[in-house]
Amino acid sequence: MRTTDTLRADRNEAAVPRAPRPLRRLKAARRRFRSRISGLTIRILAINLFSVAILFIGVLYLDRYQNSLIRGELDALDRQAEVMARAVAELAVDTDASVDPGLVPERVRRIVRRLSVVLASRVRIYSAEGRLTADSRMLTGPGGTVRIQPLPPPESDPMRRFANRLYESIVNWLPRRSELPVWNETTGPDALFEDVRLALGGTVVRKVRVTEAGGLFLSVAVPVQRYKQVLGALMLSVEGADIDAAVREVRFEILGMFAVTLGITILLSLYLAGTITRPIQRLAAAAEQVRASHSRRETIPDFGRRRDEIGDLSRSLKAMTEDLWARMDAIERFAADVAHEIKNPLTSLRSAVETAARLDDPERRQRLMAIIIDDVARLNRLITDISDASRVDAELSREDRGPIDIAKALSGLAEVYAATAEERGGPPVLAEVEDRAELVVAGQEGRLIQVLRNLIENARSFSPPNGTVRLQARQDDGAVVISVEDDGPGLPEGKLEAVFDRFYSERPEGEKFGTHSGLGLSISKQIIEAHDGLIRAENRRSASGEVIGARFIVRLPSTPARA
Repeated sequence: MRTTDTLRADRNEAAVPRAPRPLRRLKAARRRFRSRISGLTIRILAINLFSVAILFIGVLYLDRYQNSLIRGELDALDRQAEVMARAVAELAVDTDASVDPGLVPERVRRIVRRLSVVLASRVRIYSAEGRLTADSRMLTGPGGTVRIQPLPPPESDPMRRFANRLYESIVNWLPRRSELPVWNETTGPDALFEDVRLALGGTVVRKVRVTEAGGLFLSVAVPVQRYKQVLGALMLSVEGADIDAAVREVRFEILGMFAVTLGITILLSLYLAGTITRPIQRLAAAAEQVRASHSRRETIPDFGRRRDEIGDLSRSLKAMTEDLWARMDAIERFAADVAHEIKNPLTSLRSAVETAARLDDPERRQRLMAIIIDDVARLNRLITDISDASRVDAELSREDRGPIDIAKALSGLAEVYAATAEERGGPPVLAEVEDRAELVVAGQEGRLIQVLRNLIENARSFSPPNGTVRLQARQDDGAVVISVEDDGPGLPEGKLEAVFDRFYSERPEGEKFGTHSGLGLSISKQIIEAHDGLIRAENRRSASGEVIGARFIVRLPSTPARA
């Protein structure tokens, strides 16, 4: 049964207009395309294709090759025009001595008619007055004048026609012939071109023009002269279809190579982008899964076998993730240890309070109050040390490091303990330093002094009253080695590593319980490792092998002293 709320929801859903199905498919395809083609891939493709496009546009011009063809064609026209002008001057001239020598129109037309059969160029001959005498494209006969118009060769291949049309549209779009004058064919027998006027003046004129359709038009005008006398002008002209065809063929061949180069460029660009973007996308997705997941099953992909920056990034992310998990494990263990250590004094405190509430004996109540005070003091020390331990990493990451003179620091600590010996009591502290000028390390002075104080206080607490605490420092293979020795009972065998664990407590006999929280050596190890150093403990032994004390050794990287 459909409820009122369900019907209302259905009406609201029906009221919302939904996009047409083809539009939704297009949007889904666009999202899939964007997820596969990254911005870096598009940039790599754009840069590589841009360089290929510049080469493509440059190839379309081919100006030097085209100019060489034009010069060769003009030279050929020039030679043909000179030979024909001499032949016309010899064969088409009236040799009657009673009249001035001049061109005989009938002879001129006969010569032009015969030459038009073997020449592809158009031949026009003008008289000395500038009148058109003969034209190879206009044949005069008994039936009148016939105009000859050459037709382009048929193209049977439709793909060839399409390629030529596409080629012409691209080439005509290029501004390569804009500086050439346009050829306008003037009709009529009395038409006189500027080239012909110059040729009648005795000048050879060579011109390159473009037709209204965009093709080349080449012409040569030479004077027809006999014994220095100009009898007329001969003009040879030809359209540059052969030149355009030759350039077109070269361009088609180069464009074929360009198509192959373009395909190879695209494939190599996609391969290069894939080798870069796909691993980065996998690393980013894995990092996001690790961030969002609450389990450790999500891992960073291992590209360590790659000898490049992607491999370095993979190794760094993997190491960072492992360090983060290790830090989280350390935080969890620290929280568990803190809860355990705080629980003991709280249990003792609760038991003492509950017992004191039921007692009527003032003396016993007074003893319980002393226990409560001790437990509160123990809790206070424990919380203070826990707070200090939790702030160490944060403070070490914020504070700047500077050069520290270890010899000066040890001598200063020894002087402080010597000055307060009467108030403190206990064994004296002596500093034995070698090579004072070279014992310099980089670090945070306050934290390193805290480590030295912890080690000194620990040694003094275990040393007998007639013993001595010795501070020593030396240079060893690019490192500064600091040792703190005491004359106490030494460390338990098998506990040389455990003494640096949190809340580990192995105190001398007679010391009041709860005086130390067991965090001093743990904090010291944390500070030393943050300075890229090492700390360890060992027992001092006599010549006979008897334990005569303990020694804590700190090794820190040395740094050159400032001048």
